[in-house]
This record gives sequence, C-alpha cells and structure tokens, in this order.
Amino acid sequence: MKPFLVIQLRPEAEVADDEYAAILRRSGLTDHATRRIRLDRETLPDGLDLSAFSGVIVGGGPGCVSDPPEAKTPMEARIEAQILSLMPRIAESGTAFLGCCYGIGILGRFLGAPVSQDHHGEDVGAIICRRRPEAAHDPLLNGLPDQITALVGHKEALDALPHGAVHLLEGECCPIQMLRYGDRIYATQFHPEADGANFALRIAVYKNKGYFAPERAAELTAACADIRTEASGRVLANFVHHFARD
Repeated sequence: MKPFLVIQLRPEAEVADDEYAAILRRSGLTDHATRRIRLDRETLPDGLDLSAFSGVIVGGGPGCVSDPPEAKTPMEARIEAQILSLMPRIAESGTAFLGCCYGIGILGRFLGAPVSQDHHGEDVGAIICRRRPEAAHDPLLNGLPDQITALVGHKEALDALPHGAVHLLEGECCPIQMLRYGDRIYATQFHPEADGANFALRIAVYKNKGYFAPERAAELTAACADIRTEASGRVLANFVHHFARD
C-alpha cells in the first residue's frame, strides 16, 4: 500500500504528537504507513509527488482562515499559506483528501465558500451529527448509524456549502459537519480522531486561546471524559480502507 500523507497544522508539539497518535489509532494506520509533515517545523517539499500517496489527511489547529491577516501570527500565516498552496494540486490530481476541523475551513476557503466566526462556532464538547439523505451510499459513512456522537470546539465554520459540494452530516448549531467535493475530497467540522483524553490535553493547552473562558477548563474536561466517539472515528478508518492503493 502507498502511504498516507498526514499534514499537521498545530505548532504545539505535545498536542501535535497526541493528534498524530490519535489519527493512527482511529485510522488503523501505522507510523510506517504514513509520511508525517508538521508545517510548524518544515515547509512542504518542492516537487512533492502526490501520486506517491494513497491520500492526504490534514489535522486541526488553533488557526482560523477567517481571522484578519493582522491578527495571525507569522507562524499561523505561514502554515495557512502552505496548506492552501497544496489544495489546487490535490483537486487537480484527484488525490484523496480528508480535512479535519481546521481542514474544513481550509477546503471552504479554497472552494470559495464563506467561512466566518459570525454564526456557527461551537463550544468545546460533544454534539450529535445526523446523516443527510445525500449520504445514504457514501463510502466514508459505511457501517455508521444515522446519528453519531463527535467532539467539536471551533470559532469559525462554513456559512454555506461550497458550490458543487455534497452535504453529508449535519449538526444542530453548526449545520455543515461533513461534506464531500467530487468523489475524493472530504472534510469534517468535528474531530474524527479525538476522544475525551485527546480533548483533555487540548483543553489544557488551548485554554487561553479564546475557545472558552479559562476557568471552565476543568468543567469541560470532565464533560468530555466519558464521551464515546468510536462511531465518528470510523470516518478515518473508512477513508483509509476506501482509498488505500498499491
């Protein structure tokens, strides 16, 4: 099998390592079956050959594409520019792509959809995602129930579906929880890799990043601790199963 390219957008080493381990666990991949690139530490290689990979998985991060340029740190601006620069090549080459949380903002910006912090941000915690009729036969939702529990926490969201995209899963407060563009490009607003332990670390590290009042950290950690997210994690496993190639 050709490896999967895992691109990470988090500059915090402990959280990035934990996220990578969670992606491996939920996808069923091993370290030897991936190539990992942390954009806080390196730039995308010149001449990166996407045909050498079965697909691309992009993780989350504290950046927001909807932040004004002057509000972004140089690191955030560089990471965003790097991943956005790869999106045209992914689309043109037919490379399989799964963007998680920050990844849906990246995909939305690339496709010209409105992304803002005005309407559909969600507090850190568990939500219910409901399958839409358009998702009846989608391979990434194979074997999943009509409703799944997932973990979220985001300031920005898509205000409308990108033109030509298919709406797969919806939520109550943030309608666009999962979409497909074409047959090979996917994104989720929720975190398919994450469980309560992963969120406990992120709550501790990001408690001063504006996602929630810092004094709520212990409350949010406790609320996420026993949330079962195995079903939402199947999205990652199904992505790997469906797009793995020799």
